[in-house]
Amino acid sequence: MAKLITVSGFAEPDAAYLTLVEARRGLNVEAAADLDTRLVLILANHIGELDVLKQAITLAKAKT
Repeated sequence: MAKLITVSGFAEPDAAYLTLVEARRGLNVEAAADLDTRLVLILANHIGELDVLKQAITLAKAKT
C-alpha cells in the first residue's frame, strides 16, 4: 500500500500556499467551491492511487 506524503515537497512552500490563496481571490463562495472541487479532482487523478486518496481524505477530515 502506498503511503501519503505529508511533508512539503515544494522548494518554496509559502509561494505554493500563496498560489492557492491567489487562485481563489475575487471569487464568490460558489465559484471558489467549484474551483476547489475541480482542483481536488485534478490532483486526485494525478495521485492515481486509491489508498493514498483515502489517506488524504482521512487526514483532511481529521483537521476540520
